[in-house]
Amino acid sequence: MSLLSPEWTGLLYLVAAVCFILALRGLSSPKTARRGNLIGAAGALLAVITVFLSARIENIPAILIAIAVGSAIAAPISRRVEMTQMPQLVALFNGVGGGAAALVAMLELGNTDGPWAKVAVVFTMLVGAVSFSGSAVTVGKLQGLISSRPLVFPGLALVMGGIVLVALVAGGFVVATGAALWAVILLGIGLIVGALLVLPVGGADVPIVISLLNAFTGLAVAASGIVLGNLLLVVAGTLVGASGTILTRAMASAMGRGVSGILFGAFKGGSTAGSTTQSDRPVRTSNPEDVAVLLNYAQRVVIVPGYGLAVAQGQHTIAELATTLEARGVEVVFAIHPVAGRMPGHMNVLLAEANVPYESLREMAEVNPEFKNTDVALVVGANDVVNPAAKTSPGSPIYGMPILDVGDARQVVFLKRSMRPGFAGIENELLYDPKTSLLFGDAKDSLTKMLGAVNAL
Repeated sequence: MSLLSPEWTGLLYLVAAVCFILALRGLSSPKTARRGNLIGAAGALLAVITVFLSARIENIPAILIAIAVGSAIAAPISRRVEMTQMPQLVALFNGVGGGAAALVAMLELGNTDGPWAKVAVVFTMLVGAVSFSGSAVTVGKLQGLISSRPLVFPGLALVMGGIVLVALVAGGFVVATGAALWAVILLGIGLIVGALLVLPVGGADVPIVISLLNAFTGLAVAASGIVLGNLLLVVAGTLVGASGTILTRAMASAMGRGVSGILFGAFKGGSTAGSTTQSDRPVRTSNPEDVAVLLNYAQRVVIVPGYGLAVAQGQHTIAELATTLEARGVEVVFAIHPVAGRMPGHMNVLLAEANVPYESLREMAEVNPEFKNTDVALVVGANDVVNPAAKTSPGSPIYGMPILDVGDARQVVFLKRSMRPGFAGIENELLYDPKTSLLFGDAKDSLTKMLGAVNAL
């Protein structure tokens, strides 16, 4: 027996849908992201409560136990995960969502009537399985469990085409017969397709693939809403699918690449990949005290954070350094590249964790014209996003990618662990520029020594 009338159920679903829309609006800016996240969580909670009160649900104790177990696993993981592992967590959650949608659709196969309802089941199973296995591979690549290099073999495109054809045949049999065996086969094919889609991707393309798979999960959830006859799932899934698609296009544009090239270029070995080769060319090096003097007497400093800052967990130290310099009359801003780090907004979240004011963050289009009037550009753990090869080397894997024009600054300081290239696997000629100096070592340790040297001046 349901406790809510259809009218009240529809109204509460509408409120939850509005919460999801407002959440996306809030998440569009780091300044309002926390509020947007809370609004989205409140909408999801309202939706779950509405389902319990409006539907005839059997085995409620089992469902509550499953929710409790899932919460007990997810909450500690989410609280303890490091910023460097946040992309893996996002990919993991995304994959679980796709996998859940696929399993629900398969279980509902026997309750669907009509060919179009079964088409929705087939679509949900296939896309959800692709998202699940593809996300699992991205987690493995980012975690170092799978090589970040493109993993390809001769005839991959033909194999993929054949598997997709088999998937269509299996889907046709599911629609025609509704047989559970064909559904299981289709689910397995989807898992294979997801893995083969992501394994050839390497390096800088992985964050884009995570965003693309997020869109896939949204589409699977929307289709599962059709299967279950739940309009809110359709709305929520459509919002996720649309936002994931927009984000994918934005990231591809930020890297100067087309989405089609990312999707199909991997089969030609076109993805960027990491390199372990280190250069032995001479560079100008500095020590923390020299850099401290350079920063202390500058009028304007632009800090460019990258993944190396996240790895070193140096965000709090660099925030303190910026505050100290500002107290001495130095103008300090942070230049944020759209794909710096391992996912969109990675650097924004990292710096927000250290309470860096939102007003101090500058997007690429805003900050690039200001580098010509910058005394010191301090690059901490970034490489490819400032590499001039994106403009000067047509054969480079990153050619065409918009970059931060740190080379226009009067002095450039790189904080690096070694001379190893970035994910693109190419040298950065800016490292050998006469106005560039390098400070080698762990970023947090180097920043701590620089802060101490500035305070001693």
